[in-house]
Amino acid sequence: MPPEVLALFAEGATEEPTREAARYRGEDRATSGLLDRVASWPSADTPGGQFRLVPVDLGRDLETITRWMNDPAVAEFWELAGEQGVTEAHLRAQLDGDGRSAPCLGVLDGAAMSYWEIYRADLDPVARYYPARPHDTGLHLLIGGVGDRARGLGGMLLRAVSDLVLDHRPACARVIAEPDLRNTPSVAAFLAAGFRLSAEVELPGKRAALMIRDRALRDRM
Repeated sequence: MPPEVLALFAEGATEEPTREAARYRGEDRATSGLLDRVASWPSADTPGGQFRLVPVDLGRDLETITRWMNDPAVAEFWELAGEQGVTEAHLRAQLDGDGRSAPCLGVLDGAAMSYWEIYRADLDPVARYYPARPHDTGLHLLIGGVGDRARGLGGMLLRAVSDLVLDHRPACARVIAEPDLRNTPSVAAFLAAGFRLSAEVELPGKRAALMIRDRALRDRM
């Protein structure tokens, strides 16, 4: 994955967390207690400007996200290129789901410039591939506009959003990332954001670098 297309997540899948997740069906997914109400998180001051996560609204955001997904640099890793319905189905699966994943736009100084997926990581099947802990949280990130790439924004935003997770999810002790191991620029961005390389893991479709940002070490890295 190039530096403009970054992915972060932690995942888990056991029957008990699935039953817990089911309690939240019917809630507004961005305000779900499974993710400590992402929609209420405040903006973050970053060296690049004021940054805020804004829950996706299909009527407002679908065209923009579809355009980003059809950028070849994004499509290579997200595999969501195609007509608008492809992106819509991907978003609806989260918006109509049980609240374990919240799709958001990243807005920097008032301009939408990135797409994020914030996960209740311990409730996702990828926990089968690493030693997941309760409340592990993760994110997927892509930077949309070509003009916003190769400016050092990746590491800066990864640090800002992982800080938001740790600040507003008190039960979460770790934020998890799983970039493709072959993508050294992506791994470097996570390292710059305070993540450590924990392990190499075989995931469906790729060998990944398991990156972890620990609450206990956040002020040291």
